[in-house]
Amino acid sequence: MATKSRSMNVDLNSVFEQAASQFRGLNPNEPGQWPTLPKVVTWAVLAVMVVVLGWFLLLTGAHDELQIERDKEPALKADYRNKLAQAVNLPELRKQKLQVQEYVTQLEKQLPGKAEMDALLSDINQAGLGRGLQFELFRPGQVTVKDYYAELPIAIRVTGRYHDIGAFAGDIANLSRIVTLHNMVISAGRDANATLAMEATARTYRYLDPAEVEAQRKAQAAPGARK
Repeated sequence: MATKSRSMNVDLNSVFEQAASQFRGLNPNEPGQWPTLPKVVTWAVLAVMVVVLGWFLLLTGAHDELQIERDKEPALKADYRNKLAQAVNLPELRKQKLQVQEYVTQLEKQLPGKAEMDALLSDINQAGLGRGLQFELFRPGQVTVKDYYAELPIAIRVTGRYHDIGAFAGDIANLSRIVTLHNMVISAGRDANATLAMEATARTYRYLDPAEVEAQRKAQAAPGARK
């Protein structure tokens, strides 16, 4: 056994010696003349270097892009869940949309058209006269055009008894068209009959006809228009 072990050590030493001898005296300018073992080792080292270089130059960029896409995943999942919830509730949302449209239509019916404004002003005047009030001032102001409606302020001053003035304000609120009272000031009347004077601004609204809506859109779309 000792003889066989000694023989194996001698053989391994001779193999390593032969391998090491192939790397001695190599001429780097003539690699084609190198022995087989140095050629194989050199090829393996170059292959590893190419793989490592390719990893840093090519795969690193791809890895960064992959990480960016992975970072987007939570936001995309949350967006998907939100849209899924909307899709599940779509019939109910459509029902609510119809209800809102019906409500808007009802509100629009409470807005007079341009041709109906004179009749509405007459209704406001008649509401005051019907309560026995005296109009000292009834002056429509400048129309202000909004996106889809126009607003007309009316400066009014009426005199009469307290309860009649209150009933007049209630009649204004109960008109079929929308009329609101603003900046109400009640003071003692000028005579000695225990009358009161009320000054206020009544605001009424009307919807714009198609031509006015189109003109408003063009004005907003024009260069230099205020946003």
